[in-house]
Amino acid sequence: MSTPDHSRPSDGQAVAALDRVSIRYGRTLAADAVSLEVRRGQVYALLGRNGAGKSSLVRCLLGQQRATAGRALLFGADAWTTRRLAMARVGVMPEEPDMPRNLHADAIAAFCSRLYRRWDSAGVAARLDRLEVPRRLPSGRLSKGQRAQLALTLALAHGPELLILDDPTLGLDAVARHELWDDLIGDLADRGTTVLLTTHDLAGADGIADRVGILKDGRLALDEDLETLRARFRRVSFRRRPSEVESTQVAELETLGALQVAGSSLGFEAVVGSFDAEAFARFAASPGVTEPEARAMSLEEIFVAVAGDGLGGA
Repeated sequence: MSTPDHSRPSDGQAVAALDRVSIRYGRTLAADAVSLEVRRGQVYALLGRNGAGKSSLVRCLLGQQRATAGRALLFGADAWTTRRLAMARVGVMPEEPDMPRNLHADAIAAFCSRLYRRWDSAGVAARLDRLEVPRRLPSGRLSKGQRAQLALTLALAHGPELLILDDPTLGLDAVARHELWDDLIGDLADRGTTVLLTTHDLAGADGIADRVGILKDGRLALDEDLETLRARFRRVSFRRRPSEVESTQVAELETLGALQVAGSSLGFEAVVGSFDAEAFARFAASPGVTEPEARAMSLEEIFVAVAGDGLGGA
């Protein structure tokens, strides 16, 4: 996969925002006072376990669902009341692309072109040809990867200011996922499009996101730039029997912002969320600590630590 450009400029203006949005389904609270902003030029990855509230929040932003409380905003205006105007500036790739299975790509693109004032027909054809997506084959006979690339091509065809990707690699095999992410990174670098992304493919999100929000039980547990997140999270390990841990060592781990600590006869492992090199050096120098190591964590590992129930996984 290509290396993403995490220095894409942002003018600080919010293209999409949630302002203390809560969503209820009867007695079930799907989202609880969630506030976030997707700023122009950003790729924002909204992550969460199944049932965390991601899809409900996306529907609110698209003006498809009204929030129980709070406001969803597109381009500074209420998404519920201005949806018709706002959607002309938004491209959407749903997790299950809803395309007529008996129509081929050219026919689907021709139909969609009538819905927008701007439409790059030549660009659509060129992109599909480059990706080797058959343009005259009924979409129902395309592979899942080809259907995903067709859906993404259609979402980009009118030059949207905001692209919303709702689990775009759902159901794709490893090769198709890699190809979609790699191609998308190139597209975004060329276009500078603002993106709101939800996905369970955390390795893919790790390679494209500028900022990350993690939902847990309907609340936004974390919202910050990915590079900042990577800098402060570490997996710390050292050798020492659990019964021999001293209070000073525990205190040092707390200074590092220990979220989880697991011990065994072989030693300890902890996930820390406030890593500091000097504090780790003091911890490593503690009596009895041997083989101390602080390892950088992937976005997937950070997600498991924040949204999961323990070191073992979510």
